[in-house]
Amino acid sequence: MDEAPLDDEPQLDDEQALEKIIAIRVREHRRASGLSIGDMAERVGISKAMLSKIENAQTACSLTTLSRLARGLEVPVTALFRGLDDEREAVFVEAGHGARIVRRGSRVGHDYTLLGGLRGPHKRMESLLVELTESSEVFPLFQHSGTELIYMLEGVMVYGHGGARYTMRPGDALQFDGEGAHGPDQLLKLPIRFLSITAYGDGAQ
Repeated sequence: MDEAPLDDEPQLDDEQALEKIIAIRVREHRRASGLSIGDMAERVGISKAMLSKIENAQTACSLTTLSRLARGLEVPVTALFRGLDDEREAVFVEAGHGARIVRRGSRVGHDYTLLGGLRGPHKRMESLLVELTESSEVFPLFQHSGTELIYMLEGVMVYGHGGARYTMRPGDALQFDGEGAHGPDQLLKLPIRFLSITAYGDGAQ
């Protein structure tokens, strides 16, 4: 006698997963439109039995049927696949638990906390919380690939990018090309806190 498999939970293959998502989306949009199965079947031009099977993931839809369903529901065909590939990378950092990192120019009173970073073949992003609690006569200038966004949370400072200078207060935002030399120029009101978010393009190192 053959032994029973240790794991007897059914595993969905790609085709079954697709049928399940289509079933959920069709039923969701039909109900949102206030249509009964009979009304929807008549509008689309298929039998009630077929529509019932589709909504219960008991049959695979042809491209023609998918197109009819989308037209009947007045949604793009892609709306019927929404949720098929929802496994995406995410980074969650609890308050006060971000990694403190050392950057060029780091010193007492100049703290950089890493809030998270996404890495991948087509995207890369780094988020920092910068806290400046002590002034300095000379501030380091930074240059890097990508586009950076600075959003002021507290304090007042003058921030330089290339030859330009910007006085930044809480709520102000500055977005710029990271290749240009940039960094704080004057700290006018301490403490200063701001978010620094850098997005890198494809192939960035």
